[in-house]
Amino acid sequence: MFVRTVYATGDPARLDTALRALNSQGHDLLEERPGFRGAGVFVDRELGKLLTLSWWDSAEAQANSDEVMRERRPALLEPFAASVAVEHYWVAVFHALPRPVVGGGLRVARLEFDPRDADLLADTFHTTALPHLETVPGLARTALLLDRERGRGVAGALFTDRHTLAASRAAHAAIRREGAAKAHVSVVALEEFDVVHADAHTV
Repeated sequence: MFVRTVYATGDPARLDTALRALNSQGHDLLEERPGFRGAGVFVDRELGKLLTLSWWDSAEAQANSDEVMRERRPALLEPFAASVAVEHYWVAVFHALPRPVVGGGLRVARLEFDPRDADLLADTFHTTALPHLETVPGLARTALLLDRERGRGVAGALFTDRHTLAASRAAHAAIRREGAAKAHVSVVALEEFDVVHADAHTV
């Protein structure tokens, strides 16, 4: 699968306006596009950050949806967004457990690596990080998204609620340190978000 991320920052007081538009008009637009496999909306209400992910069954389906969403996105995000960054990734790992995520929390690690180490990173995440993550209480989903050409990635872990998200920080830090060392990866940013909506259909 493939993922498009949209990362917007703006006035926290205007965040709900953008959420209402995304959850209604934005979701309808995505549902109409061929190859759409689900979406996620995540927020940091205190700082005024909004992260959305849309999942696609092919690079072509993702690219075909780009033009429509590029035209409609500004209206959906107004008047909240002061800055918007759009990125595209290949889904190297996606692992879901049968646990609810409504009201949950998302932790995101942004990664940089030598493009020649992309396969090493994917293998390390799958064989080293994933088995440890599965033992962390409250984990609902985890994924590794890669941009092989630019040597950038996103590792995300979705938890059932904010309490388990907070309680997992020490364990997750140890897993992240071991994995980053083995995969020759730099963690350049670490963020946490509240879950507004999250679904992705891999089959």
